Amino acid sequence: MPYYDSIAGGYNELHGEEQLNKLSIIKKSIKINKKMKILDVGCGTGISSDFGCFAVGVDPSLGLLNHNSHLKILGAAEALPFKSDSFDYVIAVTSIHNFNDMLQSISEMYRVGKKNFVFSVLKKSRKFYVIKSAIKNNFKIKKEIEEEKDMIYLCYKTAQ
Repeated sequence: MPYYDSIAGGYNELHGEEQLNKLSIIKKSIKINKKMKILDVGCGTGISSDFGCFAVGVDPSLGLLNHNSHLKILGAAEALPFKSDSFDYVIAVTSIHNFNDMLQSISEMYRVGKKNFVFSVLKKSRKFYVIKSAIKNNFKIKKEIEEEKDMIYLCYKTAQ
């Protein structure tokens, strides 16, 4: 993640407002209580990790994580260092298109999540339709929300 390491100091200035807007939409769309556990995959500076409950973020960019005041772990979405069914919600806000192996990442998020998932996908990404298809193939989409730059998918696990 050399690109994100190089812009880490200005990331919140560059993308903070749009990330906070997406987070606001997500918070209004899901029900969170203080006892829940959330995993924020591709957490970056931690903007999308603020839910008022136990939340941990994972990101491969040490530069971004150095600007993250929340609980975070240096790691990749393709190999999440958590037990299966560990989190009440797994979220990925505008990050899936950056993963090295998107399908493996989706499989890993599915594995560590108990039931509920939120994916925010950049509409202008060249990978948008591949990501959307992978989400639809692995999860039941409860709701789609069109945001200015992203599509937000509220999903859950189907019976295994």
